[in-house]
Amino acid sequence: MADNPTEGILEQLRLGVAKFELVSSPVASISNPNSQTFPTAFHRDSNNLFFARIGPPLGGGSPAMKKVERYSVQRVTGDGRCLFRALVKGMALNKGITLNSRDEREDAAFPLFFTNADDLRMAVKEVICDSGSERRQYEEALIAITIDESLKRYCQRIGRSDFWGGESELLVLSKLCSQPIVVYIPEHEHRGGGGGSGFIPIAEYGAEFRRGSRNGKPRKVVRLLYSGRNHYDLLF
Repeated sequence: MADNPTEGILEQLRLGVAKFELVSSPVASISNPNSQTFPTAFHRDSNNLFFARIGPPLGGGSPAMKKVERYSVQRVTGDGRCLFRALVKGMALNKGITLNSRDEREDAAFPLFFTNADDLRMAVKEVICDSGSERRQYEEALIAITIDESLKRYCQRIGRSDFWGGESELLVLSKLCSQPIVVYIPEHEHRGGGGGSGFIPIAEYGAEFRRGSRNGKPRKVVRLLYSGRNHYDLLF
């Protein structure tokens, strides 16, 4: 973890062990509850004013988000699109379809709304960068994006095939695809280099889609493994 407090917070957000919260009035950040400073307004329109703060670690004190779980790992090509590759692999696997590395990035003949990794990336670009009306539905993702860079810069980068996805894209895609996603880290990383061959859940997105709705069936979870050096693989 970085020595600089701001860099430390950004790293926690990237790892999924901290989160943003939207609040309707200025409040102190949970990351520094004794601070007398308050967050500034993030988004303003004629009807709403939003503030952002760093919330508690994902999972709070829930034992379910700390227990060791056992899965097999399906490796994903590390070409900058690993998050999108792992996610499309997982969604296909939940439908009983196994993708090879070529299918992950090229159009494949299987019945998914998004058929490859680049489709997922461009779907995020469309809702965040190309549609102001849709963008407003993803306030949490917008906060995660703009804490680190301008929206203009982000939109330039996400158009490239080697764009690295992370927290912001998971916030968008879980909602856009109605897909519950759980992110894990290796047990040995959680223990600071100690032993252990299991996996620790650190963040969950789209949990509401596990239950289904009146018009839809519950969705199977896609489990992603986040390991050092910003790489994602698939757990199954």
